[in-house]
Amino acid sequence: MKKEVNSELMDKIVSLCKRRGFIFPGSEIYGGLANSFDYGPLGVELKNNIKNLWWKRFVQQRDDMVGIDAALIMNTRVWQASGHLENFTDPLVECKKCHHRFRKDLVEGNKCPDCGGELTEAKQFNLMLKTFLGPVENDESIVYFRPETAQAMFVDFKNVLDTTRRKLPFGIAQIGKAFRNEITPGNFIFRTREFEQMEIEYFIKEKDWKETFEMWRKEMQSWMTDELGLKEKDIHELDVPDGERAHYSKKTIDFEYDYPFGKKELYGLAYRTDFDLKNHFKEPPYEDVEAGEKLYPHVIEPSFGVDRSVLAVLSEAYKEEEDRVVLKLKPRLAPYKVAVFPLLKNKPELVKKAQEVYHNLKKDFSVAFDDRGNIGKRYYSQDEIGTPFCVTIDFDTLENGDVTVRDRDAMKQERIKIKDLREFINGKLI
Repeated sequence: MKKEVNSELMDKIVSLCKRRGFIFPGSEIYGGLANSFDYGPLGVELKNNIKNLWWKRFVQQRDDMVGIDAALIMNTRVWQASGHLENFTDPLVECKKCHHRFRKDLVEGNKCPDCGGELTEAKQFNLMLKTFLGPVENDESIVYFRPETAQAMFVDFKNVLDTTRRKLPFGIAQIGKAFRNEITPGNFIFRTREFEQMEIEYFIKEKDWKETFEMWRKEMQSWMTDELGLKEKDIHELDVPDGERAHYSKKTIDFEYDYPFGKKELYGLAYRTDFDLKNHFKEPPYEDVEAGEKLYPHVIEPSFGVDRSVLAVLSEAYKEEEDRVVLKLKPRLAPYKVAVFPLLKNKPELVKKAQEVYHNLKKDFSVAFDDRGNIGKRYYSQDEIGTPFCVTIDFDTLENGDVTVRDRDAMKQERIKIKDLREFINGKLI
């Protein structure tokens, strides 16, 4: 059943992001820049939590994975060999009346969505973002910001192999920025010209591709539900048909999510065959000593968008309950894990003890300190940014050495000894 578009909910999420310091419009004081966004103090914490969790799960906790961090600008011959200069295009249409330009596949019908004017025939538009390297701007100095993180993992394949002595199957992972000169960006941080990817190139023998593809399909499903907290019913798989896949892909699955603005792509899983390594290396770069042969490994590519992950997590977590707005983030994703309050701001002994608890907890967690207004408003303020636990220091704390811990979701309170706080919080960070 098709989920209804909820533009009002999307507006509320965007408003919360600006108001509470998750995401700001880029270059705002100068009128902004179309579809450019900056992550604020809370947004960068949420984003980093997602990236760190991904890196821990898919790189550090696996024996078959290594990581790299490659340059944003590469030799132009990389993009010639990969086919991006020739094939990395989208169909562009232009309104004959207002001259606004759009991606053809994002326009419903054959009329301009801005003024209703007639559209031109589609022309192919290359999405590579061009710049010049060096003091002279000519054809020889043209370079491109990478449109994906993948190619560095192919170009560096032999270096990684020689320095790590890995055997098939194994993967190379990378988190980093990519750039695409999108014709029609939009929907907040969903489609922007500058974005961040968490990507894996997993190298295998050709005979193992179907089994490996299925393994990664399950891994990606588990990541979305278990780690990000997305509901299984809101995730859909689209088997991309012939003619719509990227030029290098023999099989691609798009994982789509029910965003407030509709069902749209979240992640992708592609079988790139041996296309890339064959184009970058004249000789097979991998030697199978046991089989006594050299070969071009085939590749399964799980690709995760960081910004789309952030947007999906915020969409899933945003709730309105009676007199409060709450972000029900998975605790380990929350920007702050704990907020510490003195019950009264004008009682120095409570403030001193609260500061002591705050600084002790900061050794292990991201912690907020708040002594403004009444305690109820402080609770609701932390609910709105997704803080799982609020710790209140009151007069009983001074006598008994315990504090009130209030749970964000259940809104229930319990007394916990200060000495047990760290263990209590750690046990809840799922």
